[in-house]
Amino acid sequence: MTSPDLTAISSTDDPALLTIDGAIATITLNRPAAFNSINLPIAKKLEQLAAEVEADDDIRVLVIQGEGRAFSAGGDLQTIGAAAAADNVAPVVSELLLHYHAFITSLRRMNKIVLSSVHGSAAGAGLSLAFVTDMCIATDDARFTPAYAKIGVSPDGGGTVGVVSAVGARRAMQIYLAEDSFSAAQAYDWGLVAKIVPATELKSATRALAERLAQNTPSAIAATKALIHQAHTTPIEVQLDAEKDAIIDCMHTDEFRVAVKKFTSKGK
Repeated sequence: MTSPDLTAISSTDDPALLTIDGAIATITLNRPAAFNSINLPIAKKLEQLAAEVEADDDIRVLVIQGEGRAFSAGGDLQTIGAAAAADNVAPVVSELLLHYHAFITSLRRMNKIVLSSVHGSAAGAGLSLAFVTDMCIATDDARFTPAYAKIGVSPDGGGTVGVVSAVGARRAMQIYLAEDSFSAAQAYDWGLVAKIVPATELKSATRALAERLAQNTPSAIAATKALIHQAHTTPIEVQLDAEKDAIIDCMHTDEFRVAVKKFTSKGK
């Protein structure tokens, strides 16, 4: 593992923090006393930080993690409950999701690999965040709790995007309507989690995986991510044309020329 050369972008008092270490950026949900639940200030901060990461061409991998005992407990029910009691839930939740969904959209759109690093509980919008990323690594004792059906609501935060694309409609229906919670091992079996590690190894294992992902060239990361995320909604003829255009674009890069020269010179 390389020696860290961290650049801190955020104040430690912010509800979400950004650090950059070479080609790897890390966003940390920083409301540990509230189990990193999502309220308006953190939603706005996450939108801002994701835009900064998206605009930085030197970043290849973004890690999302939670401070404290949980990854994220989901939406802040104190805020939402108060709004419901005051009969102004529509404007309150609409403003919250305006910023939070802009953050989620940026994660899916950005030409970087987004890796969620999950410990403790990921519930509601926290579960959605864990699985709307491109890849998830979790501790062996992590728990995933859909939570939405329990309070009589439907998923948000990209929950029906990440989960459905990973497991299909029938399993997603089961997860959101028939599961109280499920383990990291179940999530791994269902294809939602890429790797499970002991809790004491999460940070080092996340770093090792992020470094492995960052070895890919920017052009390969961007093209592969875009192709995969559009595949399930794109007609095959259009998808094959997109594959053709993307691979040709990648082949125009210096990284490709160097790699091919290295490969073809082996054994000579």
